[in-house]
Order: sequence, then structure tokens, then C-alpha cells
Amino acid sequence: MRFGPLTLKSNLFLSPLAGYTNLPFRLVVREVGGVGLCTTDLVNARSLLEKNPKALKLIETSPADSPLAVQLFGSVPEEMRDAAIYLESLGIACIDINMGCPVKKVVKIGGGSAMMTELDKTAALVRGMVKAVKIPVTAKMRLGWDDDNHTAPDLARTLEDVGVAAIFVHGRTREQGFGGTVNLAGIRKVVGAVKTIPVIGNGDIITPQAAKKMFDETGCAGVSIGRGAFYDPWIFKRTLQYLVSYENNIQLPPEPPFTERVRIMRRHLDLMIEVFGEELGCRMFRKVAPWYAKRFGPSHEFNKQVVQVSTKAQFDEILENYIRWRQQFVDEHGELLPRFRQPPMVASFMREAEPASTRREQIPVPKGPVEVW
Repeated sequence: MRFGPLTLKSNLFLSPLAGYTNLPFRLVVREVGGVGLCTTDLVNARSLLEKNPKALKLIETSPADSPLAVQLFGSVPEEMRDAAIYLESLGIACIDINMGCPVKKVVKIGGGSAMMTELDKTAALVRGMVKAVKIPVTAKMRLGWDDDNHTAPDLARTLEDVGVAAIFVHGRTREQGFGGTVNLAGIRKVVGAVKTIPVIGNGDIITPQAAKKMFDETGCAGVSIGRGAFYDPWIFKRTLQYLVSYENNIQLPPEPPFTERVRIMRRHLDLMIEVFGEELGCRMFRKVAPWYAKRFGPSHEFNKQVVQVSTKAQFDEILENYIRWRQQFVDEHGELLPRFRQPPMVASFMREAEPASTRREQIPVPKGPVEVW
């Protein structure tokens, strides 16, 4: 897939997830494989220009974290343009404009979903950004403000005219937040509204099968995954494998074993400590580790301890104790006994006949950042 001059290795994308898609998690996803482009948490353009330490931390990167898009929000054309120029000077590969965030703090300043309500004003802001930089500028939007105002097709057409390289569309309205179901027909209308640029679908991608369904039913050129990736960092690699296996009528490889999940979880914590320091890194990891544990089988003993972790040594002790405790649920080969092999939520994901609304409820929206931004 190409975004202007940028060539990507796959058409699978890591969506921004405030407080979670930081440098350590992006590096984990890249090491697992399959992702084409990762995007930072949304960053306030004004805070970036003011060199606010928290804003600078949000865009922190490394050579292994490439190609990288930074997602900006704001409503002042000059600030958004100057922030884009600054990011280009840092070597960022792509700039994404947030037009979909439903959070009041973002919307009340005219950013996020509010940008979908004033097409002319939004078009002028984006035009200024596109003209100011050579790197691709993309836009992330929702279907509209509410069910009576699905403005995404008109906005996508307008943004194509002013030069955006791609459109990311979450198949919900601002009014829905993260509730309800993703409207695949709504995404399909956005795909049909543009002529030459790719449209990337987003929302409720929690299995490779769900990704294929979005491709099939919307005609989108790519799929962007947020909560599903946090739940399962292997989803990008497995989705690529699934699409290939489906085309060639071969069996999809098995999911990663427990030992591999533990290895990646350890790697994630090591990166958190490296980037944020041991105290803050461990504190932030309290919200991360239970997501890994969702795929471990019985994990309540692990979860009730790990949410209090303060040091790497303490984490290692908690994990070693959990692995010993977990032995009661495995056979002589170290595999979970049949009744524990698939957590109930995974079983529900795989039942294609189950309503999407029921499946979605199994993946909660992660709580916000450790510090309130």
C-alpha cells in the first residue's frame, strides 16, 4: 500500500489508543510482525509547538519504530500547519488528523469529531497542512456526529479534493462513543465516496475473521486495529496469515503458546521500564498485564497481584508464582486442560452467528492514561 510517497509493507494499521499505543507497545507490535504503519496517541498541536514535556513524550520514537504516523488534534489552522512542519523536520513519516475522537476535552476546542460538523472550515485547515509538508497527511474520522448526520462520505470527498493521502474511518458516530455496533455499510459508503485515495476501515476488529469480513463487506483498502491489538498483539501477523491461508485453502497456524505470550509480556515490561523508568513503567504496566492474562486461561491469581506491581523484581516473582499455580490447569505436556483451553470471551468471538453487539461487549474500552491529560 502507498500513501503518496510512503510505501507500506502491509495494509494493516495500529490505531491510536490514548494511554496505550505508546513507544513500548508499538515496538512490541512491530516485533511480533504484520503491521504496516503505527500511529501515536493523539497529540495536541499547540502543546507540541510549546514543547510541552508530555506532548514530546507522546511522539517519542526510535529507529525500530518506523514508519510512524503522529496523530494531531486541534482547530487552529496555523497551529496545525506549524505542528505538521515541525513533525516533518523530525523525520516523522506521516501525519494523521484526528476528526473522530468523541472525548469532550477534544471536541470542545473544535477538534476531534467536531471537525465533521463544519466541512468548509475543516477543508481549509487541512489544505494548509497538505501544502506545508511533503509527507502524507491522512484523516481519521467517524461516520458522523450522530445517526441523523452521517457526514463522513461528504467529508472524505472534500478532503480528497484538498490532497489528503488516505482516510481512516471508524464505523461509529460520535454519539455512539464506543458502544453499539460498527456500521460496515456506513464505511462502504465512505469507500464509494472517494475516487483515488485508500479508505481504511476501523472498529471491532478482534479476530482475523473480523478483519476479513470488513474487507469483504466494505471494500476498504486496509484495516486499522486498536483495542483488538491491545487484547492480542499477534492479530496483525495472524490476520496476514489468515488471509493467505483462506486464499490458498490451507489451515491457519495455531495461536501463540503460553510461553510465547509470557515472553512478549516480559518484553513489553522491559520496554516500559526502558522508556518510562522502573517506577512509572511498572505503574503503567498494572493496566497492561491483565490484558495479556486474558489469553492465559485461569488468571485471577495473577491479576490480583500484578495490579500492585512496583518493580521488575516484584513482577518476576508474581509471574513465577502464577506459573506454578497455573500448573493445576495443564496436562503433562504443559497444555491447558480442555475445559480451560479457550477463555469464554475468545469462544464468543469465534461464533460467527453471535450478534456483533454481544461480541463487542467482551472487549472493554481500556481506561485512560495514568496521568489525566
